[in-house]
Amino acid sequence: MTTAPEIQKTAHANARWDAVACRGVKKHFGEGDARVEVLRGVDFGATLGEMTFLVGPSGCGKTTLISVIAGLLDPSEGKLDVLGHQHGELHGTARVLFRRRNLGFVFQQYNLLTSLTAAENAAVPLIADGVRRGVAVKRATELLDRLGMGDKAGVMPKVLSGGQQQRVALARALVHEPRLIICDEPTAALDHKTGESVMQLLATAAVAPDRAVIVVTHDNRVFHHAHTIAHMDDGVVTHIESIKH
Repeated sequence: MTTAPEIQKTAHANARWDAVACRGVKKHFGEGDARVEVLRGVDFGATLGEMTFLVGPSGCGKTTLISVIAGLLDPSEGKLDVLGHQHGELHGTARVLFRRRNLGFVFQQYNLLTSLTAAENAAVPLIADGVRRGVAVKRATELLDRLGMGDKAGVMPKVLSGGQQQRVALARALVHEPRLIICDEPTAALDHKTGESVMQLLATAAVAPDRAVIVVTHDNRVFHHAHTIAHMDDGVVTHIESIKH
């Protein structure tokens, strides 16, 4: 008989995070009467070797927060450390290279290139890092096969279903073995069986002693994969659950 994971609420102000650490992070858009405060002083982080879930109602700031962590947006205030680098430490090309080599990001919109096959899309991070095209596509095809997409490697994105496109996007995020993987609703377009297999891949292949995974999700069917669940509401993290497996 399998026992349910033990869940313990923790004070996030005292948490120790070695992959990502946000302290008092704020983000606003616009100025004056048009100013909108999206992040209102977030304390949040992720630990190497673990999978951290970020959950909360739509519009609470989850996507903005992971965009700040990924370096796609700059915070307005607060301290942010990603894999030992403080925000503002890297600029220009150095920042782009750091993100390309160390981060894998699965977007809700997938952002696949319509002129490339599924395998070529998944191989993009390797090709961008100088890996020979043939080698990169072979590695991407092997990963797609693990995601149940081996027979779709040579197919163009326009003929793939939403769930299939999502798995190609996941392969693209994993193929270069980044140290930080950020997934925005990775099971949203998947049935339960496929979603479970995707989460199992993240839990086994992606989570390693020198790697961390952050997952934004509304899918409580996959919560059991998390080591930590951070609950967010109205621009702040309200509490964190530490789950012992």
